[in-house]
Amino acid sequence: MAMTVHCDIVSAEQSLYSGLVEMVVAAGTEGDLGIMPGHAPLLSRLKPGPVRIVKQNGQEEIFFVTGGFLEVQPNLVTILADTALRAEDVDEAAAQQARQKAKDALEGKHSEMDHSHAMAILAESLAQLRTIEQLKKKFGK
Repeated sequence: MAMTVHCDIVSAEQSLYSGLVEMVVAAGTEGDLGIMPGHAPLLSRLKPGPVRIVKQNGQEEIFFVTGGFLEVQPNLVTILADTALRAEDVDEAAAQQARQKAKDALEGKHSEMDHSHAMAILAESLAQLRTIEQLKKKFGK
């Protein structure tokens, strides 16, 4: 039986996951993080993107977070997300539409959106699309 660590994925709205995992992979602001049992204590900011967990039984699950923090303690990995969804709940059409709207705003095409807001929307929509792509690749959905 593989070694495990307890993992909690929570947002202000809800608790999305609580259970034993063999591995957690998340997009930190300084690069991707792979956390396994026995990892050194760590605190890192998360950027928008996928969070992948490998459960105790070897099954994988993918979540999308808009940012937040990842904390690693000796027997616990906690992801405190600004907003979080299960990857299958991400709306691909809405993400594509938000991406296009942000790109149009950045190109100056009929938009009331300011540059920094457009950049934030573009980054989040691209992260959502990356999460959907990872889900499709991993599970053939």
